Amino acid sequence: MFDKILIANRGEIACRVIRTARAMGVRTVAVYSDADADALHVAQADEAVRIGPAPVAESYLRGDLIIQAALETGAQGVHPGYGFLSENPDFVDAVTAAGLVFIGPSASAIRAMGLKDAAKALMVKAGVPVVPGYHGTNQNPDFLAGEADQIGYPVLIKAVAGGGGKGMRLAQSAADFAEALASAQAEARTAFGNADVLVEKYVTSPRHIEVQVFGDGTDAVHLFERDCSLQRRHQKVIEEAPAPGMTDAVRRAMGDAAVTAAKAIGYAGAGTIEFIVDGAGGLRTDGFWFMEMNTRLQVEHPVTEAITGVDLVEWQLRVASGEPLPAGQDDLVINGHAFEARLYAEDVPKGFLPATGVIDHLLFPDSARIDSGVVAGSEISPWYDPMIAKITVHGRDRATALRGLSAALDATQVAGTVTNLGFLRRLSRDKGFAAGRVDTGLIARQEAVLCAVAVAMPHDLAIAGVVAAGVDRGAFTGFALWAPLARDILLMYEGALVTARLTMQGPDRCDVAVAGALVSLTWRGDHWGVPAVRHGRRVTVFGAQTLTFDIVDPLDRGVDAMGGDTVLAPMPGLVRDVAVAVGQAVAEGDRMVVLEAMKMEHVLRAPRDGIVSAVLVVAGDQVTAGALMVALEDAG
Repeated sequence: MFDKILIANRGEIACRVIRTARAMGVRTVAVYSDADADALHVAQADEAVRIGPAPVAESYLRGDLIIQAALETGAQGVHPGYGFLSENPDFVDAVTAAGLVFIGPSASAIRAMGLKDAAKALMVKAGVPVVPGYHGTNQNPDFLAGEADQIGYPVLIKAVAGGGGKGMRLAQSAADFAEALASAQAEARTAFGNADVLVEKYVTSPRHIEVQVFGDGTDAVHLFERDCSLQRRHQKVIEEAPAPGMTDAVRRAMGDAAVTAAKAIGYAGAGTIEFIVDGAGGLRTDGFWFMEMNTRLQVEHPVTEAITGVDLVEWQLRVASGEPLPAGQDDLVINGHAFEARLYAEDVPKGFLPATGVIDHLLFPDSARIDSGVVAGSEISPWYDPMIAKITVHGRDRATALRGLSAALDATQVAGTVTNLGFLRRLSRDKGFAAGRVDTGLIARQEAVLCAVAVAMPHDLAIAGVVAAGVDRGAFTGFALWAPLARDILLMYEGALVTARLTMQGPDRCDVAVAGALVSLTWRGDHWGVPAVRHGRRVTVFGAQTLTFDIVDPLDRGVDAMGGDTVLAPMPGLVRDVAVAVGQAVAEGDRMVVLEAMKMEHVLRAPRDGIVSAVLVVAGDQVTAGALMVALEDAG
């Protein structure tokens, strides 16, 4: 067993690896960029080494600096986590050449599965079913369009390298194909340095079910399946294990196919075989097809650990140190059901745009497993993935576990940055999801409900008002002539100004006149009926929904006079393309600017009909959040 390992990653996965390593008596070395100097994984590791400035190309993707840090600190192995260099075979070769152990699969296994087209050809040879499509090397747009016509629409265009939904576009018809292809290629080129794509038949009632495999280079086992069908923009949101509606026959068929795939490349370590499954009419032994293999530990591995009792990181360390597989297939059983929800800093009503900011307040329930790389005071920066935490619950059956997930989300509190918490709460209560009717289109079908802007009710406004005023038990209840003391508080929510008039009616009661209603609040020991916090010039209320209000200074009230006349950068990023010019007429929804941020492309569209009066950016510009990029004026 190793004495010391270096973790070539950051955030929650680095903290996750540190936790198991410490339990096994293995010392850890963290690496960090300038943006992560005060990060949680740095504080938790036994040692930490700076590897560069914030951009990943100058820090977390610098394999040479990471290997140097491992050698200088006496680490014997390198754990890659997921993302960054975890599936880079050249990095694996460099680690091995330096006399270190890569805690993961061989470079040859990663190369075999690294390109989706080559991987599918390999799977066909091994007898694993694959989705109909074109997986060849001809990247001529006209040729690919012809292949799409033969496959039949809709088709999915996917980058042959990488994953995580990047470089992936859906073309519903031949008319959509050219733009979808160009967009997929551009994003793939940026994310992976490889613009090549494959084209596949899009299953119209698809489920995304993946099988956790583990090998030692000779033998392999599977640790059952996870259902990852709840996705938005091809990225997973809530995962569960086992898959709802799974039968013994289908589980056996999928498990056998996954193990066959792993053995075909002599796989060592933790990996995932992803299948696209036709969910129409129930799961069938002939209704699943290989999509790709992730040659690393998956983000959603906690649900597998919950139902099997296996610590996958411990298995990784043991197998990488030369031990055989810790268990055989017959030793592995499913116990109960588990869900994992991914809590992100992102603006859901604005299309799940990644958000930034300092986390002023953070509280999780004891009833859930929390995998996180942040604490109160941590900054969600524009440089990295905006994940705050993974919230995992386990129950004796699916219904029990789902109730536990809903309760855990209700008890979670985050203030300081916008999050997807409200979206996750609504999704956990969706009737179709509760009934197990899951497919990758569920979120899109329910988008209007799941992604709606939260409405602030009078009770929410009243709570915000008393917290903004700093009202505690017995506040301003001293001497008053003829009437109780009252105070006005100004709040802003979603651009609307609200006045809340607070009147103390005794040491434990406050009446609040707001939004045409009179709300009577009673002090309940440490809050006025619903937990809430004031942080700076804002108040966040944690009730049935999380709502954040700005506290308005009546002597300093600004007005946004621009309205719908501008296109502003919703986050810091790189301008990839400007599709309009001064004097050009545009209609509401027309493509105007493509902004690259957090490894994804975001298309910014015209907010209304008009004439472009100013274009203030060009492709290649780096912009800050709120930067003015395009201005409109009325036609004529």
